[in-house]
Amino acid sequence: EVHLVESGGGLVHPGGSLRLTCVASGFTFSSAEMTWVRQAPGKGLEWIASITPSGLIAQYANSVKDRFFISRDNAENTVWLHLNRLSSDDTAVYYCATTIGLRDHRGQGTQVTVSS
Repeated sequence: EVHLVESGGGLVHPGGSLRLTCVASGFTFSSAEMTWVRQAPGKGLEWIASITPSGLIAQYANSVKDRFFISRDNAENTVWLHLNRLSSDDTAVYYCATTIGLRDHRGQGTQVTVSS
């Protein structure tokens, strides 16, 4: 069974930084593209970033490009999302996600709140 467990969220001041962690299990992590998505209050899911199985290629939404960075360690079955220069628009629940066998999986999410 696929498990994705996020952590690292919290309350941060505008301009601050956080690192979100997602630990995966139940599938061959090194073969899976990994994604971070978020859901702001009252809004739908927004794709943020994806990273290829090898970790060599990452893609970002325009809203976070040059501020957020995705990375992974296949030996640790872990993917991270580094959030920098945060603003109130980044307040959301952040989810780690992947697609295994045509089925989408997401973790329980971690709340990021940006407020002064």
